[in-house]
Amino acid sequence: MSRIHEALKKAEQERATSESIPQMVADQVVLEAIASSENVVPARSAISASAAVAATTSDILVARSRRTEWRPNPKTMLFFSGEEHLYGMEEFRTLRSRLYQAREKHPLSKVLVTSPLPKEGKSFVTANLGQVLVRQQGKRVLLIDADLRNPHLHSTLGAESGPGLSEFLKGEMDEFTIIQSGPMENLFLIPAGTRNENPAELVASGRMSTLLHRLEPLFDWIIVDSPPAVAVSDAALLAKYCDGVIMVVRSNATPFDIAQRARQEFGDNLVGVVLNGIDTLPEYSQYYYTAYGNPNGKDPA
Repeated sequence: MSRIHEALKKAEQERATSESIPQMVADQVVLEAIASSENVVPARSAISASAAVAATTSDILVARSRRTEWRPNPKTMLFFSGEEHLYGMEEFRTLRSRLYQAREKHPLSKVLVTSPLPKEGKSFVTANLGQVLVRQQGKRVLLIDADLRNPHLHSTLGAESGPGLSEFLKGEMDEFTIIQSGPMENLFLIPAGTRNENPAELVASGRMSTLLHRLEPLFDWIIVDSPPAVAVSDAALLAKYCDGVIMVVRSNATPFDIAQRARQEFGDNLVGVVLNGIDTLPEYSQYYYTAYGNPNGKDPA
């Protein structure tokens, strides 16, 4: 049984014998990658464009995106602080490395971040993953808040809430009008915009696919923060437009059977699982990167 499965099972047993469990800080995570010959990430859409056209479009992106003042919380937005050794930073650097390793085997530029249930830290992971990816020289990263029911990514970053994705999906604005750029160079955000109680039809309308198709040539990574996977169908719809899915589960909170149900929902499109809010025990002080079916728990070759 994998390390993450063991952690979730252990947490359930502890909850059964204790009336309360202290809240864990959401800055320590474990990544379990799902890597085997059977788990093939769908190839991303082929987009043919000359280098000149791509450069011109990038200039338009920078010129037309809205420059806004973000006020991130330094306690949760690790890489805005200017410090190099804050608790949790190394874990996100490891997560970045694992994604690049996965990218060597399969096309991977559009990544969906979701969780089985609410309040498991998916927006925290999305925001810090975007920050650590953009710290590599010349890399341009776009974060999209696709949780139109209960958006949090903009507040996590201290950014404006709109206009955003909702306005684009309704046909009210184009893609450049809804993109924000903040204080970190080459990090861009599309907030959720206006809340929508039933966004599934908007997501399935085809405009989401159009948006990603247009923006993919402009960014090295597009990270999409989605609604929880078990409660609503939005995450499954959004996953069809992305190259891979990262699922965030919370230690001492996510029931094991719920995590399994969410994992099965994404099948081969699931590229990794992040265990968030873990205790600082030695065995969980780093990421674990193990392939399913690998009895030794070692990195796949």
